[in-house]
Amino acid sequence: MASRHLSRSIAMQSLYEWDFRGRHQEMLTEIIDRNVKEFGPGIEDPTFISNLINGVLEHIGELDQIIEKAAPQWPLDQIAIVDRNVLRLGIYELLFGNREEVPPKVAINESIELAKTFGGDASGKFVNGVLGTIYREIGEPGKDHVKSSEDDHVASDAPKKKEVEITEEKNTNS
Repeated sequence: MASRHLSRSIAMQSLYEWDFRGRHQEMLTEIIDRNVKEFGPGIEDPTFISNLINGVLEHIGELDQIIEKAAPQWPLDQIAIVDRNVLRLGIYELLFGNREEVPPKVAINESIELAKTFGGDASGKFVNGVLGTIYREIGEPGKDHVKSSEDDHVASDAPKKKEVEITEEKNTNS
């Protein structure tokens, strides 16, 4: 598995567990460290994982509003936790990621693959539909993010951002 794909997988699993266990900020670093140790020992760039997670948490209120706007027939609390967190990661990369490093279609494809791997039978199609709607709205590269039809400022009801770090345990069995 490619390093970036594995990093996204670990980020999604960590966000899933954090969301499932009640969204307690103080648990997040422990969750991430355990997931990196279990699923990605020796991963080349663990900072990519924490950057994704911190980015999602920083923008979670806006990301959730975008999900609700792009999938109005699905209230956020009725979207499966896996799908909700795959969408958060995908939308974060689409709207706030470095488009030269991760082109929009790569962000969408990676999200679809995560949904197929970790979600239910229809997760890949659902994620594809929601991200496709958002991609059509933002258009080609150049726009920074989706504007709300109600106003340009999106209030976040997310908990105050707390940066999480991944503590690296040195492997002495190299």
